[in-house]
Amino acid sequence: MADQTQPWAERTVEVSPQPGVGVPPQRDAFRRGVASVGRPRTPRTEQFPTVENDGHDGVWSGDVSAPRRPLSWHLDRLRVGGEWSAAGGLFAFVCWGIWAISGQGNLGAPLLTFVLSLLVAVGLFALSRLLGRLILERQLGRVRRSARGAHVVTALFLVGLGVAYLQQTEWVISAWSWVTGN
Repeated sequence: MADQTQPWAERTVEVSPQPGVGVPPQRDAFRRGVASVGRPRTPRTEQFPTVENDGHDGVWSGDVSAPRRPLSWHLDRLRVGGEWSAAGGLFAFVCWGIWAISGQGNLGAPLLTFVLSLLVAVGLFALSRLLGRLILERQLGRVRRSARGAHVVTALFLVGLGVAYLQQTEWVISAWSWVTGN
């Protein structure tokens, strides 16, 4: 046993040699005292595709240098932030239901109104994505990793739509006036 008064770094433990256990074989080109340098790392961000101009204004030639991605990859990027649109859609649906039931008539026209309103929301989402592509990607050279901004814009529209439905419901306006004291 080693002397306990020695510092721990200077103590050694004797181990008897064991069969089959030895120094592992060295890698190729190993040199003591020289750091091994591997392949260069791939960049963490996606490179923005470059497009070459043929000399004609507005006419692009050739291939975009970015690889083609599968449709599932694009759909996954569109889903990021979808909870905002879903929450706005749910709010608009509940408010529409209150408005439609309060009308006490045929639900055909209110249903058509709601479907057309949802189509406008889908168009607003597509317009937001297009503007994001033109401004963020083409003008500013940034990479969009999600559709969160377009979903937030769509959710704001749908919440405004729900509030508009509630403003057309007489008993909701009466209750609001009673609560606020107007």
